[in-house]
Parts: sequence; C-alpha cells; structure tokens
Amino acid sequence: MKILELFFTFSMFVWFLSEFLYKRLLKSGEKDPKNKDKFTLNILWIAILFSIAASVTLSYFTKFPIVHRSWIFYIGESFILIGIIFRFIIIRSLGRYFTVDVTIKQDHQIKKEGFYRYLRHPSYAFSLLTSLGLGLYLNNWISLFLAFIPPFTAFIYRIKIEEQALIEQFGDEYLEYRRKTKKLIPFIY
Repeated sequence: MKILELFFTFSMFVWFLSEFLYKRLLKSGEKDPKNKDKFTLNILWIAILFSIAASVTLSYFTKFPIVHRSWIFYIGESFILIGIIFRFIIIRSLGRYFTVDVTIKQDHQIKKEGFYRYLRHPSYAFSLLTSLGLGLYLNNWISLFLAFIPPFTAFIYRIKIEEQALIEQFGDEYLEYRRKTKKLIPFIY
C-alpha cells in the first residue's frame, strides 16, 4: 500500500505540473481574439484547485467510505493516470489549435477524427476522469462529491461558452457535428 500512496502522490504532482504547464504554454496567441473566454479559464482553475484541496482535506477528517475494499484505491489511481495520459494525447493531437483559453484561430478547423469522432470535448472528459479518480482513490463519498462536482460544473459552463464561439465561427457545420457527437461520455452524454 505504501507504493500505491507514493504513486498517488507522484501522479498528483504530475497532474498539477502538467496543468500548470498547459496554462503557461498553451494560451492563445497575440493575434487570436481574446473576448471569447468569459473567465472560464479562471473559473476552471478555482474549481479544480478547490475540489482537490477540499476533497483531500475532508478525507482526513470524515469517514464515509464508498467500499470497504482496497481495490477502489487501484481503480481511482488508474482513472487518474488514464485521465492525465489521454488528456496529454488529445492536446497533442490538436497541436497549435489547442489553447487553454477559449479562442478561435484564424485558420481553425473542426477536428472530427480520433476521439473527436465520438466526443466534442475529450480533453475535458479525461480531465474529469482524473477528478473522478481522485474521489475514488480517497474512498469517501464526500470527497468523491467534492473532487468531481465543482470541476464538472465549471466544465459544463466552459462547454457552453466554447460551443457558442464555435457556432459563431462555423455555423451549420458545427451544429451538424454537435448533432452527431456527445459532449463528454461516448454514446451517452
């Protein structure tokens, strides 16, 4: 179990570092429109930092176990790792079109291949999988709620703002793509 705890600590460090680097390195360029984001990046950061701090802190002070088995720690850690790794892959697949703030590049195109064939927001889905993994790893109902609901709510708001910008830019093409895909969970939502 000590190895799993070390692995969890390491993965949390990697998660924070990767998100910090995305925020620093993947902002929109000087020529990109800046008025589309509507503070969603700040809202996401506040929601995610709050959710991590609150869920971990409350896991030390409250005991509302989801299950009384150790397998949940492994499931939680697996979700954390899958979320971090696949979010990185998706961000790389978008290349220069990925920005942490909502903007539409001048020669932007709608990506419809790979994960985007099934989901309109796969990087958000995998970020939420990481949050879900944190809640499961902590094995506490309150921590699970705090780890997942604030980021989920912030991402739903972000998706609304982002899709408004995409509809403004691409019109019927994006509306058709939206009809054929789900937001965050393949074939479901």
